[in-house]
Amino acid sequence: MAPRVLISDKLSPLAKRIFDERGIDVDVKVGLSKEELLEIIGDYDGLAVRSATKPSEKVIKAATKLKVIGRAGIGVDNIDIKSATAKGVIVMNTPFGNSITTAEHAISLMMALARNIPDANVSTHAGKWEKSKFMGVEVTGKTLGVIGCGNIGSIAAERGIGLKMKVVAFDPFLTAERAIEIGVEKVELDELFKRADFITLHTPLTDKTRNIIDAAAIEQMKDGVRIVNCARGGLVDEQALRDALESGKVAGAAFDVFSEEPATENVLFNAPNMICTPHLGASTDEAQVNVAVQVAEQMSDYLLTGAISNAINFPSVTAEEAPRLRPFSQLAEQLGLFAGQLISTGLKKVQVEFVGEIGELNTKSLMASAICGVMRPQLADVNMVSAAAIAQDRGIIIEETKRSAEGAYGCYMRLTVTTERQERSVAGTVFSDGKPRIIQVRGINMEAALDEDMLYIENYDKPGFIGGLGTVLGEAGVNIANFNLGRDEESAKALALIGIDEAISAEVIEQVKGLDHVVDVKPLSFMVS
Repeated sequence: MAPRVLISDKLSPLAKRIFDERGIDVDVKVGLSKEELLEIIGDYDGLAVRSATKPSEKVIKAATKLKVIGRAGIGVDNIDIKSATAKGVIVMNTPFGNSITTAEHAISLMMALARNIPDANVSTHAGKWEKSKFMGVEVTGKTLGVIGCGNIGSIAAERGIGLKMKVVAFDPFLTAERAIEIGVEKVELDELFKRADFITLHTPLTDKTRNIIDAAAIEQMKDGVRIVNCARGGLVDEQALRDALESGKVAGAAFDVFSEEPATENVLFNAPNMICTPHLGASTDEAQVNVAVQVAEQMSDYLLTGAISNAINFPSVTAEEAPRLRPFSQLAEQLGLFAGQLISTGLKKVQVEFVGEIGELNTKSLMASAICGVMRPQLADVNMVSAAAIAQDRGIIIEETKRSAEGAYGCYMRLTVTTERQERSVAGTVFSDGKPRIIQVRGINMEAALDEDMLYIENYDKPGFIGGLGTVLGEAGVNIANFNLGRDEESAKALALIGIDEAISAEVIEQVKGLDHVVDVKPLSFMVS
């Protein structure tokens, strides 16, 4: 029996044509209520959506046959990823189908801001001729600050350069070589704030990027700066921006995205010199065709052959490989997460070394898992399939090596990350119980299981450290699940990797940093399956 797919949101007719040509039964039912979707979803193997349909936990639970959800677009906020993963439903998106469209919308809004076009249009339609009221500014020779210089951000930067602007960019994953290649100057965020005449955001929304522009950031900016956001709502503190628009500190802003959508009410509405559009970044004929074609092709490939492309919640692995590969995939991702949480400056290189029998496995999938882990602390929406492409787009060097077994461990993996200022390495293996273990950090041997919440501490190997640490954690009510130590006699430094029952507060982290002999402290978080 042929697979069945439901298209529940408005897509280009080309999507249905592709499903038909591939021999897949497809129904187009747009505008279903929640109750109607719940009633029929159990009949389908695939669900193709945009943003209107909400595949919630309840919907996914009722989808007894569902194997794949395809999102025609980038954002998957409308899909319950956790429920889909638990149910074994693959969630795919189309991350590159609307890049040009979104970047062009950002540049359009920037130009509209510079020349006061929306207000001038309304005034002229009203029969007024207020020529002197709408004095604008040129963009030629101005400095454009790009926050997030990945696929969309680099296109926006290219367009800015074409307008004879000076482009400065902040992106933790943008290498100096890649910056030169695309013609931008790589800077730290504070410097971008101080230098930019226009700022455009092209970064995902994560814990680290939420309110990346707040009142303190605005205070650093030039008087008369103009801000454009076509990326994600929540990147800018909307109340702080409203205050800055009213005071004149910010000369204008243009937003296509808002903290809550649909945005029928927002603090920015009717603010002076504020342009608002209803999330039109992907709204061009070309982009709609691109994402519809891509999602139909990806879903067809998976349903007919098992091939997985642009999966949010699953690596590219064949059915035969999965049982053996699963613990090593988890190890690779957790080594990446470990290293990714230790670095704070621009990533230049990721090296993964496979030693022994592990090198005979599907190392391409393992590499994707490792890269995904490294980048996830900065890019929350990175997935196993898109990780390599995102790294390449940012000019990050990826190296893979294999060698025969030696030493105490006959099968292990070592991951090394190189940034602009430092190099960090971590090695691990899978024990007979099928669970990953750390066996070395920064060249220091230590054996440790990975808990969901951990504390990484580098200290000088002197008496009193462990006692002081225990006192701080005990007084804070933090329970230690396991305590692992390693030391390097030559440098007189030691490492502690401590499993704790729950994440600890920033205040407790500062107390630990203040202990005698402590060099560095970082809280770590791992997804333990």
